Amino acid sequence: MDMMIPQGTATRRLRVAAFTDRQLLGRAALDALRKLNPAKLIRNPVIFVTEVVAILVTLLAVLAAVDGAPWGFQAGIGAWLWLTVVFATFAEAVAEGRGRAQAESLRRARGDARAKLLLRADDRTLWQPRGATDLKVGDLVLVEAGDLVPSDGEIVEGIASVNEAAVTGESAPVIRESGGDRSAVTGGTLVVSDWLVVRITAAPGSTFLDRMIALVEGASRQKTPNEIALDILLAGMTIIFLIAVATLVGFASWGGEPPPSPCWRRCW
Repeated sequence: MDMMIPQGTATRRLRVAAFTDRQLLGRAALDALRKLNPAKLIRNPVIFVTEVVAILVTLLAVLAAVDGAPWGFQAGIGAWLWLTVVFATFAEAVAEGRGRAQAESLRRARGDARAKLLLRADDRTLWQPRGATDLKVGDLVLVEAGDLVPSDGEIVEGIASVNEAAVTGESAPVIRESGGDRSAVTGGTLVVSDWLVVRITAAPGSTFLDRMIALVEGASRQKTPNEIALDILLAGMTIIFLIAVATLVGFASWGGEPPPSPCWRRCW
């Protein structure tokens, strides 16, 4: 049987490599560009308004350049606004990519795990290899030192040290034995010494790893009260800023001092 890295260790390594994995970052960059679609970005009002203003400022810079007027200031403001929007969408895409990568890592661990299915309950020397996803409730499997527990189950014979980093994140092994309250084992944990005979108690699709995968894929972080308050504040300030800027030309024209730029005269 091939040795596999405990899931706790694999998850920690994945977190470290999340920002150095070129494939993950490349996919996140493409997702960030797709998120620039206003129909998707409207869920975040502040960034949505920032994108709208970036579009308007970019148009003003283009019109100024066409008319031969100075356009560097508008272009600089537009560049900063676009960088803000792209950075926000890229950060969100990276977070989503990390979640997908964690789910894929757990799914590979579940699919690659192999089991030693016992042919006779009273003879642990007679077994045949079987995929962990093919096990049924009630099957007896042998798990020896260096093997991963293929699925959730109950120990019926033996005593061993088990590394449960995949469940608790703690790398120190614990003792598991038949009988008592220490007889339950979880799929994906690593037996580091001795051997165990385990009766499978979880049907395919309802194991701990399956529930963890579903949790990672369906996770949606709720905003804290401080974040909600900050969003409201930023939205209010953005609206006030837009009203103030949008009325500058009108007030200037009413006061007899219209902006000298041909671009402004064309737009109004």
